[in-house]
Parts: sequence; C-alpha cells; structure tokens
Amino acid sequence: MSIATSINGCLTSVTAAAKTSIQRTASRPSFFARFESSSSAASVPRLIRDQPVFAAPAPIITPVVREDMEEAIAGLKKVLSEKEESGPVASAKVDQVTAQAASTDSKPFDPVEHIKQGFIKFKKEKYEANPALFAELAKGQSPKYMIVSCADSRVCPSVVLGLGPGEAFTIRNVANMVPPYDQVKYAGVGSAIEYAVLHLKVEVIVVIGHSACGGIKGLMTFPDDGPNSTDFIEDWVRIGLPAKRKVKAELGDAPLADLCSLCEKESVNVSLGNLLTYPFVRDGLRNKTLSLKGGYYDFIKGSFELWGLDFGLSPSVSV
Repeated sequence: MSIATSINGCLTSVTAAAKTSIQRTASRPSFFARFESSSSAASVPRLIRDQPVFAAPAPIITPVVREDMEEAIAGLKKVLSEKEESGPVASAKVDQVTAQAASTDSKPFDPVEHIKQGFIKFKKEKYEANPALFAELAKGQSPKYMIVSCADSRVCPSVVLGLGPGEAFTIRNVANMVPPYDQVKYAGVGSAIEYAVLHLKVEVIVVIGHSACGGIKGLMTFPDDGPNSTDFIEDWVRIGLPAKRKVKAELGDAPLADLCSLCEKESVNVSLGNLLTYPFVRDGLRNKTLSLKGGYYDFIKGSFELWGLDFGLSPSVSV
C-alpha cells in the first residue's frame, strides 16, 4: 500500500466520522421535544414571540465520534513515522486532518444546553449521591451561616468556601454591600437579614469582599454627589462612602488600584457596622447567639482572609 493510499484512507475515516456525528445527532430526539409537541398556538405568549419557548440544542459531536477522529489522526501519524520518505505532502495531509477535526469539534456556545448538562451533572454527582441530605432539606432549612457577597460571577461563595446545599443563606449584590436599617429604601436586604436572624437562627453573618471588584472601582471613581449617570449603581455603591473617605485620607493620591484594594476591605467593615443598625442583629450579639465576620477573597493570589467584629455595650450611667 502506498503512503498516499494510507493517508487518504485516514482522511476518509475522519470525514466519515464527522458525517456520522451529524446523522446521529439529527436522528436523536430533542431534549425539549415535549415542549415543542405540547405547545399550541393558543398557549404561546404572543406578546413575546410566536414560537416555542425552548428550541432544540444545536447538533454536537459525541465523545465516541471524537475518539474516532483522534484514532484516525494517530493512525496517520503512525504511517508517517513508518514512511520517512513521505515528505511535505504527507505533512500537509496531517495538518489538513488535524484542522478538520478541530473545526468539526468546535461549536457555538448553547446556554440552554449548558444549563441542562450542568443540572444533569449536579443531579448525578450531588442529588442522587446524597439522598439522606436532600430528604432532610425537604423538611426545611437550618443554615449556620448567612453570607453577604458580591454578585460578581468569579466569586461564588458556595464554590470558594466549599459550602453545600443548606449550609448558607446568601445575599449577593453589587460590591457586597449591607445598607443601614431602612424599612423603605432597603427593604429587600433588610427582609433577608431579618429572616436569617429571627427565623433561621443563623449563628454567623459573614460579609465577603473580593479583589478586582467593579462595584468598588465605581465607588472610587464616581463623584460623591451630583447628577448620576446610572439608574441604580451610583446610589447603591455610595453606601460605602465612609470606606472611600477613609481610604483617601490614608493613601491620598495613591494609584487607583491601591485605593481600590484597600477600599475592598474597608467597605466590608462599613457593612459590618451597618449590620449593627438592625435591632435584631444587636440583640443576637448581646445574647451571644450571633457573631459577625468580615472576609476578603483575593482570586488573583488565591487567598482568603477572615476577621471578627468586636462588639460591646457601655455600662449604663445614672444621671
């Protein structure tokens, strides 16, 4: 058998593998077939769009087919190693096969498919592996922690701290802010703190800041007052103004990156102080059923700091 025949045979096997992949995928029932078949024209929300809410995932290359391609490329390389006289033509064929495999394997990101596969993985590795845990959680929750962290996609507290289902009651917002007690302006955060302390009886509240926080950078660069350029963000991050003023007083005209790094920690202390404006938080501290902690996650260095808040009551004085 000539070298050209061997190379062409390997190339044909890769092409056939790719075609088989498309055929297999096209014939496979859609994961969302039940939505597509059960949706009628009357049930579709016409004000949004006149089509099924879910669409079938894009065709994908199955692991088996990918392995077929890798075997074909490995076979081609073996032919070349046995035929030293193959020359540049054969090398070009290797590049062609490798490029074809890469282009066939690549596909656009499918957000629905990603969520689907994520849940399948969770169900298999977590839910089905811990039936006793989830049976207990079905009865109710009793977390030990309340976590206040940033909405930043890079700093999920459950991932960073290894917290499992049922372990932490969590608030996530821009720049991990705890606003002062205000029954009207900040009822959303206030209701979460009230529920965690009075009903769930959490034992620890942890406010966690992090490196490269966009919300803190905004706090350090937005004007302290005057007209806003955003609908919500500027007013929200100004909760941390005491931290900004302290950092500027200490560091002056230091580079912005240094100001932000220190403010990321100082804003945590501001939030801890704001927690003291909630009567039920003060009661928990006074009764020693609750403690407050500050945390800082540096995902650039891979480090985590944790500190406590000293809380005491001055003795009453008769006047």
